[in-house]
Amino acid sequence: QVRLVESGGGLVQAGGSLRLSCAASGSIFSIATVGWYRRAPGKQRDMVATITSGESSYYADSVKGRFTISRDNAKNTVYLQMTSLKPEDTAVYYCRVVRAGACDYWGQGTQVTVSS
Repeated sequence: QVRLVESGGGLVQAGGSLRLSCAASGSIFSIATVGWYRRAPGKQRDMVATITSGESSYYADSVKGRFTISRDNAKNTVYLQMTSLKPEDTAVYYCRVVRAGACDYWGQGTQVTVSS
C-alpha cells in the first residue's frame, strides 16, 4: 500500500507561483511513473504533467513552459513548480503513482485557486 500526501496548494493571484509537493510512502516510488492531474469545477480530471522513473517528463499543452515537474527518489517526493499562473489553472490537483501491472495510487488532492 502506498500513501500519498500532497501539500502546497492555496490562493494566489494571476501571474504568481506555487510549488506543489507529494510525498509517498512505500518502496515502489523510485520505479514508478509519478504525475500531477487536475480537476477544474464541472470538468473531468486531466493530466497536467508526468515524469517516468527514467526522468522523462510530459506536459499538457496548456501548461508547457509554465509548469515544471521533478522528483526526488531519495525523499519519495514529486514536485510541481507552477509559474505564471492563470485563473484557468484553478482546480483540485492530484498526485498519482503508477506502475503498469503493479499499482495505481492517487492522493487526496490539494486546491489551487488563482484569482484574476
